[in-house]
Amino acid sequence: MPKMKTHKGMATRLRVTRTGKVVHRKPNKRHLLSAKSAKRRRNLRRPTTLGGRMAKIITRLMGVK
Repeated sequence: MPKMKTHKGMATRLRVTRTGKVVHRKPNKRHLLSAKSAKRRRNLRRPTTLGGRMAKIITRLMGVK
């Protein structure tokens, strides 16, 4: 059986931590920022983690066991 290839689209947008959590950037931080409040923009700055079923699917696409 051949090696499983890494999904490069996922690899550029997400990363898997040593503990197995999937970290990604929050959406809505590209344009029309003047309409969003300072508090909302500040909270969009920090990356966040994914959990549950979606994290399991992503780790499989990333080639992590």
